[in-house]
Amino acid sequence: MIEQAVEELTPLVGTRPACRALGVAPATIYRRRRPVQRRSEPPPRLRPPRSLSMLEQETVLDVLRSERFVDSSPAQVWATLLDEGRYLCSERTMYRLLAQHQEVRERRDQLTHPAYARPELLAERPNQVWSWDITKLLGPSKWTYYYLYVILDVFSRYVVGWTVQIKESAEIAEQLIAQAIAQQQITRGQLTLHADRGSSMRSKPVAFLLADLGVTKTHSRPYTSTDNPYSEAQFKTMKYRPDFPERFGSIEVARTFCRPFFD
Repeated sequence: MIEQAVEELTPLVGTRPACRALGVAPATIYRRRRPVQRRSEPPPRLRPPRSLSMLEQETVLDVLRSERFVDSSPAQVWATLLDEGRYLCSERTMYRLLAQHQEVRERRDQLTHPAYARPELLAERPNQVWSWDITKLLGPSKWTYYYLYVILDVFSRYVVGWTVQIKESAEIAEQLIAQAIAQQQITRGQLTLHADRGSSMRSKPVAFLLADLGVTKTHSRPYTSTDNPYSEAQFKTMKYRPDFPERFGSIEVARTFCRPFFD
């Protein structure tokens, strides 16, 4: 209705005064008068007048495929021909022509990452799935740390083993896991032990121990902390407690703090 009123006033006062009087944007009226005609398909791209003809493209490809340049990159071919006073096309055109014929690729061996499957572990009873991890505790001074090892039963969230040490090593992890398995009387084929991809978790001493005891081991995907959420959540619960100290004065103080927490 407002657009119709503007059209009635336009012959008398003009479009813009009519729009100001009725509070309508002039662009709206102009757009309704001349709607944009949208094309169903984009116009065909015209061939650049300076593009290479088919004969010239075949000449460039023959040079690139010749025995002299077959093992050279287009950048080397272009520079060599230019030193000899011969210009066929630009370096980018050489790359584009080779790419059209699937003849451009990386010749060096590239590092390929295997497809890591997402771990899906289900604990239906105690001592069926354990999760373990290591976290740092700040020491008395800068750049000093204590290392907290924790093994957690996924079904009950019961801590089956923990220790605080001055370093992270596969030997300490091996001893802690062996002690926890012995205390819980784990039989062969009963337990699955899950961890992230830290050096201690993937170490040979731990792998050999689990193989000897008949324990299945699984690992998180690289850089995916959510694949080991139980240990990560417990560490956050401990470190976000109001009484968690900013630093531990000694390893005995750290052990004294952790003991009632895990109890």
